[in-house]
Amino acid sequence: MNKLHFIGCDSLYEDADIVLFGAPFDSTVSFRPGTRFAPNKVRLDSEGLETYSPYQDQDVTGKKVADIGDIDVFYGNAKKTLDSAYETTKSIVNDQKVPFMIGGEHLLSYGPFKAVFEQYKDLRVLHFDAHTDYRDTFFEETLSHATVIRRIHDEIGDNRIYSFGIRSGQKHEFTFAKEHQYMELFDVKTLDTVIEQIREYPIYLTLDLDVLDPAYMPGTGTQEPGGLTFKELLNALLKLKGLNIVGLDVMELSPDYDPSGASTAVATKLIRELLLLVK
Repeated sequence: MNKLHFIGCDSLYEDADIVLFGAPFDSTVSFRPGTRFAPNKVRLDSEGLETYSPYQDQDVTGKKVADIGDIDVFYGNAKKTLDSAYETTKSIVNDQKVPFMIGGEHLLSYGPFKAVFEQYKDLRVLHFDAHTDYRDTFFEETLSHATVIRRIHDEIGDNRIYSFGIRSGQKHEFTFAKEHQYMELFDVKTLDTVIEQIREYPIYLTLDLDVLDPAYMPGTGTQEPGGLTFKELLNALLKLKGLNIVGLDVMELSPDYDPSGASTAVATKLIRELLLLVK
C-alpha cells in the first residue's frame, strides 16, 4: 500500500469511518487508456487543495478518513482485479466502514458494488455518466468498461439504478434501460424527485467523470460533448447530503490527456466534496 495519501485522510484504519483506496487499472478501455495513473495523480494534486469546503462549511480533517493506498491489480486480467477490488471492499464493509474507491476504469465499480450489495440488500445505485454502460458484451467480453452497469443490473435487478447525464450508447442500451431502470438523458433536472424516492434506502454512488462536458473534463478516455458543467455536477452532488451513502467511487480520470492539470484539479475537488457528503 502507498504512503502517499489524499489530503486530510490520514486517520488510522481502525479509527476511520470512511476508507479511501485507489484502483489503478485500465485494461478493458477501448479508446484512450491512462486511468491507471489517476489515483496517485489525485493524491499528489490534493496537496494543493484546502481541506476546508466553503460549499459545505466543513473540513476533511473533521472526518475520520483513512487512505489505505491502492488495491492489488493484475494488468491484463480484469477478473482478478475485480476480485481484488471486491475483497478490499468486503473487508471495509465488514468492519462497518464506508468504502470510497478512486479509479481507474469504470468496470472496477462492479467489484465494490457487489461487496456493498451483499451487506445492503435494499441498496439503490446512483449513476452519473455520459455513457449507458449497458452492453451485455463488448468485443465479446462480458467484463468491460462498457458493460459495468449491465453487470450491476444483473445483480440488483429492475428499478433500483438511477442514471443521470447519459448521452451516449447504442440504441438497444437505451431501450433496455427504459424498460429496467430510471435514466435521465443529458441532465440532472429530475434528481430532486429521485432523491425523495430513494431517501430511505442505502445508496451506492458511482461517478464517471465523463459526465462532465469535455470543456471541464478533457482528461478522460472517452469524451462526450454536451455534458454537465462543474457547477451543475457539484450542485447535484451537494443535494445528496443526508442520504445514506454506504459506498461510492469516482472513476475515469485519465490525467495525462490534460497537461494543464485542470481535469485532475476538478476530480480532486469533487472527491473532497464527496468525502464531506458521507455521514
